Amino acid sequence: MVLNWNVVARTLGGLLLFLSVALLMPALVGGLYNEPAAWSFLVSAAIAVTIGGVSWYTLGTPGREDVGAREGFAIVALSWIVLSLIGALPFVLGGVLDSYTNAFFETMSGFTTTGATIFGGSGTPSIESMPNAFLFWRSLAHWLGGMGIIVLTLAILPILGVGGMQLFKAEVPGPSADKLTPRVRETARRLWLIYVGITVVEILALLPAMSLFDAVNHAFATMATGGFSTENGSVGQYDSAYIDGVITLFMFLAGMNFALHFRMLRGKAITVFKDEELHVYAGITLAATTLIAMATWSPTAGWFAADAIGTVYSTLGEAIRYASFQSVAIITTTGFGTADYEIWPSLAVGTIFLLFFIGGMAGSTGGGVKVVRHVLLVKNSLKEVKQLVHPQAILPIRLNNSVVPKDVMGNVLSFIVLYLGLLFAGTLVMAALGLDLMSAFGAALSCIGNIGPAFGTMGPTENYAHVPALGKWVLSFLMVAGRLEIYTILILFAPTFWRR
Repeated sequence: MVLNWNVVARTLGGLLLFLSVALLMPALVGGLYNEPAAWSFLVSAAIAVTIGGVSWYTLGTPGREDVGAREGFAIVALSWIVLSLIGALPFVLGGVLDSYTNAFFETMSGFTTTGATIFGGSGTPSIESMPNAFLFWRSLAHWLGGMGIIVLTLAILPILGVGGMQLFKAEVPGPSADKLTPRVRETARRLWLIYVGITVVEILALLPAMSLFDAVNHAFATMATGGFSTENGSVGQYDSAYIDGVITLFMFLAGMNFALHFRMLRGKAITVFKDEELHVYAGITLAATTLIAMATWSPTAGWFAADAIGTVYSTLGEAIRYASFQSVAIITTTGFGTADYEIWPSLAVGTIFLLFFIGGMAGSTGGGVKVVRHVLLVKNSLKEVKQLVHPQAILPIRLNNSVVPKDVMGNVLSFIVLYLGLLFAGTLVMAALGLDLMSAFGAALSCIGNIGPAFGTMGPTENYAHVPALGKWVLSFLMVAGRLEIYTILILFAPTFWRR
């Protein structure tokens, strides 16, 4: 057989055992708040431990030769689907949602750190009316999915240390997986230590302005670049410049390559500040913030539109506050909101629209195309122009003073094509299901980029409750495809994947 299904099923069983433990945490939160629906998490945990235990303990221990690239891709791709299928059960069992489709969509949105929600719509409860156990489960799903359940499991389950690099490559975002140490399990452990450490610091920073419960939920969503909030009005409902500033900073940090955080902690700050991708990431964020602030500050708004159509701010401080928050929220694909960007002046809306195509840095928890791919795409285009002038010249593409291999460039170009192809296909499907073109395109773009809010009827003050059931399954597929960088999902549909 080409694919060792015993290995795949046993590993998925191990992940379900881990999920059963994770499900106990919202059950504990529900118990602390005396919420009757907390029992639904205990039942879901029992289902997960039963299925996982049977798979884990009856299929035998694989050897090194049994875990190859095919098994790695299959495990990673199927894990997000299986975990979302089980993770959706509490919403239905607890009576919070009466549709399993809605529950699956919300859970997949959580694990993939998309942040698109069906709550607050017609026929679904508002976020504020939900039991705390379910609010915490949404945020916890974000946090676990942010760094990746597979990466976490590599750190705590020795069995996945066998053939673990295949899983790590399939899971970690970016054109290539940047190992911090020679041992993949040690790499995963250090990534999670950094992730947990920054999360704790953010929680402490938010405590002066939030309750502990809200601080934990927003820190989980921030570090995962997810965007689920405990308020229907998202972060904007707090109307606090301090909260906006703290979350803006930590969203920016979450959108950075975690290898850079590791180098910083090792005292190698010089190499961090010399990183080309970081320069571009910071530059795009600064440029977008500047453009939006100028377009929404009343004294300068008229420079770009004589009638200054759209919401504008009277003070420069306000304009910078909202511009910086929304710029960082969109480029990092976090999706938190403090303003309705759809009613901003056209220049500001256009800038936000362009940020939807950028994404965070490779190796971050952010989604989207990733900054490094844009850098390499521009460099390749400039190289082609120079090649026309000097056809015999050898013009290698360099990143951080290192030559980029041709196979990496090929991967980048293919990714862009596949990304746009899925985006347009998703748009057509959503339009066929009855959404207007802007809403269809916005929903597809937001979900494949793991952003959350979109445009049209899925804007920053709207939700996805009105999307037809089939559309929610399609968007869920786009979420997981975007989260796993497309190849990991699409490879399962390639006939050659199943052949010898």
